[in-house]
Formats: sequence, structure tokens, C-alpha cells
Amino acid sequence: MITGKVSVVGTGPGSPEHLTAQAKDVLFESDLVIGYRLYVNHVAELIEGKEIIASAMGKEVERCRQAVEEAVRGKKVALVSGGDPGIYGMAGLLLQVVGEEPEPPLVEIIPGVTAAGAAAALLGAPLMHDFAVISLSDLLTPWDAIEKRLHAAAAADFVIVLYNPRSRSRTDLLAKAREIVLEHQVEETAVGMIRGAGRKEQQKWEVTLENMTCCMEEADMATLVIIGNSRTYWQNGKMITPRGYEL
Repeated sequence: MITGKVSVVGTGPGSPEHLTAQAKDVLFESDLVIGYRLYVNHVAELIEGKEIIASAMGKEVERCRQAVEEAVRGKKVALVSGGDPGIYGMAGLLLQVVGEEPEPPLVEIIPGVTAAGAAAALLGAPLMHDFAVISLSDLLTPWDAIEKRLHAAAAADFVIVLYNPRSRSRTDLLAKAREIVLEHQVEETAVGMIRGAGRKEQQKWEVTLENMTCCMEEADMATLVIIGNSRTYWQNGKMITPRGYEL
């Protein structure tokens, strides 16, 4: 009988204040913590003295297999994942790996504060109506598919949240996304950008589709871009998407 388990723990956007009480409890009770080095560092104070396996970006499958193997041996494993583990995180991949096991360990998914939620709160209230979340990373998703989703979301007048807008090797995808949205929205459409939400190095930009080119080169993998719908506007430094209430 397998007595161990894997808990996929959402660590939030990076600030200790955004870590939930449940996540803290699970980390405290774990025997082993596994994760991407950056996310492990975010919770370093909470896991001091524990067994830790930290690895680089691109080792996601390996981390999941290690977590399952150690849980099968009876350990309580915390697999840390930035933001919410079910949103571009480790939860889905872990469940796929667990599905290959003839006698799978117990799995629990501990939700976390999403990068989108944290960025939205810092910008104001841009997600008060229907919105679409799209990653611009074409490492696991073909650009053709991303392009179709951008066209569909912009044409349907969704607020659009862009994850992974720019990296060292992918410097032009945010510019391409902007051009696609401009085919469906006006240049005055409100846009907010947050880099490092909740972290010491946090930066914020209040722009529009027209002038966001002034800061696009500042964007990186830790940046969230929120493009408003046709009714979103900036007011006193806050990005607002009305839901339809009459004032």
C-alpha cells in the first residue's frame, strides 16, 4: 500500500504575502520539496532544513517523475509551481505522469494566487468582465494556434491576458500579438503591463495599444500584459473594465 503523496503547491506570483495558508501548511508538513529553482527560492524560508531537489527550466517532466517516484517510496512530496499550479503550471503534467503508474500515489492540488490575478489587482480592475488568457510562448504550442486564439479573442472583444510575452530568444511575439489585436480593436484601447508582480523589482506601465511600443522591450517571461476590451479605460491610474452596472 502506498502511503506517500504528491502535493502540487501553487506558490503565487513570488511574494510571500501571496502564499496561501494551505500552501504554507503543506510545505511545512512535506518531507521533500521539488521544483524549478526560482520557485524553490521563493519559499526558501519555509522549507529550511528539508530535503530539496531544485532543477532548471525545461526539466518539468523529470521533476514530475521524481516526485511520483519519491511518493511511491512513502514520502510526502511538495512539487512547487509558480502562480496557480493548474494555470500554465505543473498540475496537468503531474496528473499525466501519475496516470502511467500501475499503483499511483495520492495527489492533491493546492491552488495559488495567479499571476493574472496579482497583476490585475495592481493595475486596478481590468478583469471585471469576460477575459481570455493566452500564452505567447511557442515552445509547446505552435504559433499558428496562438495566432488563431489571439484573433478570436480580440474579435470577440474579450479582455486579453498575455503570459510569457517576450524572452531572449522570442523578441518579436509581443509585437506580433499587438498587430493582431489592432486588427480588431482601436489604438486607444487601454493596456496594462506588470513585470515581477508582487516582487521587489516590480514594474508597472499604463499604456494603450498605440503607445505600448515604448515599453515592449522591457517585457520578459515574468511580465503580464492585460489588453482591455472596447469599454476598458484608465482612470486615476487604475485600469477599469465596467461590468455593466448603472451608476
